Amino acid sequence: MSDLFQSQPLSSSGYDASSIEVLEGLEPVRRRPGMYIGGTDERALHHLASEVLDNSMDEAVAGHATRIEVLLEPGNKLTIVDNGRGIPVGMHPKFPGKSALEVILTTLHSGGKFTDKAYATSGGLHGVGISVVNALSTVTVVEVALNKELFRQSFARGLPTSGLEKVGAAPNRRGTSVSFIPDQEIFGEQKFKPARLYRLARSKAYLFAGVEIRWKCAPELISDDTPAEAVFQFPGGLADHLKEQVGTRECATSAFFSGNQDFPDAAGRVEWAVAWPLWSDGSYSWYCNTIPTPDGGTHENGLRAALVKGIRAFAELVGNKKAKDITADDIVTSSEIMLSVFIRDPQFQSQTKDRLTSPEAARLVENAVRDHFDHYLSDHMERGKALLAYVIDRMDERLKRKAEKEVKRKTATSARKLRLPGKLTDCSIDGPEGTEIFLVEGDSAGGSAKQARDRKTQAILPLRGKILNVASANTAKILANQEIADMILAFGCGTRKDCNPDNLRYERIVIMTDADVDGAHIATLLMTFFFQEMPELVRRGHLYLAQPPLYRIVAGGKSLYARDDAHRDELLATEFKGKKVEVSRFKGLGEMNPGQLRETTMDPKTRSLIRITLPDDVEDRQQVRELVERLMGTNPAHRFAFIQENAATVDEEAIDA
Repeated sequence: MSDLFQSQPLSSSGYDASSIEVLEGLEPVRRRPGMYIGGTDERALHHLASEVLDNSMDEAVAGHATRIEVLLEPGNKLTIVDNGRGIPVGMHPKFPGKSALEVILTTLHSGGKFTDKAYATSGGLHGVGISVVNALSTVTVVEVALNKELFRQSFARGLPTSGLEKVGAAPNRRGTSVSFIPDQEIFGEQKFKPARLYRLARSKAYLFAGVEIRWKCAPELISDDTPAEAVFQFPGGLADHLKEQVGTRECATSAFFSGNQDFPDAAGRVEWAVAWPLWSDGSYSWYCNTIPTPDGGTHENGLRAALVKGIRAFAELVGNKKAKDITADDIVTSSEIMLSVFIRDPQFQSQTKDRLTSPEAARLVENAVRDHFDHYLSDHMERGKALLAYVIDRMDERLKRKAEKEVKRKTATSARKLRLPGKLTDCSIDGPEGTEIFLVEGDSAGGSAKQARDRKTQAILPLRGKILNVASANTAKILANQEIADMILAFGCGTRKDCNPDNLRYERIVIMTDADVDGAHIATLLMTFFFQEMPELVRRGHLYLAQPPLYRIVAGGKSLYARDDAHRDELLATEFKGKKVEVSRFKGLGEMNPGQLRETTMDPKTRSLIRITLPDDVEDRQQVRELVERLMGTNPAHRFAFIQENAATVDEEAIDA
């Protein structure tokens, strides 16, 4: 690597000490908001509201607040008020001349939730929530009523615009008020949606029975049936919520399975509510410390384990031997589930907290729920038997579908056994369930992939270079292309009007190309092929993009992989800051040894895949087809015009990289 750097003349590289930027204060948040709130779309915008509301909920859960107010006003101004303890306003000992309030609003990783001194459980864990809101708002005004006095301070885009002011007496008020207006430089013309904020406030009230949440919105901002004012307080917690959600639908059991339980050693608590509707799909709502975790996580795993072990034990009690084949999916699929846990120092998959990863949550939830579920089933035997019958019906349906798929696969495999592509290295199991085929660029990468794969479930099909661009070729040319013919044979499901996804020989098709421009081009050609020749496979979610790394960074005994230049720079500035590192660049998948390829790109436990999907109405969306034709069709002038039209929008920083 040193030779590579020496080959570049220092005088012409343009990269020296002056090229190194140091982002101070909250500037990193404004420069890269996606790292902190997951993007700049509507979901990210409303995540700002969640961050502020979560702070107030933490005060309520800690027993210091009983009331929270949420107010949406014209100008996209949102105000959230609680009657908790109030943000401390005294001078901070480590920042002379700055109040604790100013430090919290202007400094990343500052707050009272890194230990359990101020909060036993909380949703804010990293000390970035309110400061991120401040950084991404044109105006932030914080008022604190503390010790019968009212204090106020204003900010703009992360910087103070006033000092901490003592406004006057507040004998009948306490707590914190945060008002902010999201910055249009970050979020564009997007506005808060009253309906979305209303649902957010309502869901928080369900999660903690001891809080009253008051909702108010300027009537002129509402375009649907969202009420302009409402008060939420639900003594029954999640059970009240589930009852409202199920409504009049008939369920397998008339009484829901609901309850709550404290964890041992004051480690937190869990609350749950489960119903099994008979004739409709269900839904899942997972929460940790009042934070929605839409992707579930370890608390979900604990509940699933408690339910499946409980139903199997009950089946053994009543002498039903079929129950040994019951899986968690049989009892969870189509159910209505709400689960809320409160634990200390929870760990999440990302700053947006979409998935809980705390290992202890699974054990705590399983142990707490299991005993209650056993009593739910056995205390009322008819109810238990009714639920068992429902679950066994689900199990029978699953096993029947699995058997049908295996028959189809075995029949299809037998019929084409001698006609499968010679380059295909197939997996060993018969059925498509759990299997995947990797479309790999070149024989070298194919060799590494064959050694890195799980022989039981993973098949490898090497492709030679860039496949034919089907958008600019006629049918005869497409069918005559060897690479395309090999893919069609390997998949076994036909093309165009004859494409039947039920005959697909694999559950997933994974495009695995090099992490460079050529690899991206090949991936684009393959996606064009699927869009034109097998769109139903894409629509049903069978197509994926692998995410191989471009770099490996090593310092001492620590080794991490980077997807691209931006990810490399991020790791150098965070995980390896100030360390002497060795950075190696993978020119292609073939340069990785099988162990590296397995760890980074192929092992389901450690890899990352992107699912490629199409909306149901894509065939009717002419503009989509026109765009594919424009970019991939026969007329190069269309591509040149597209480049000219969009060149000005390309990030200059990305070009420099």
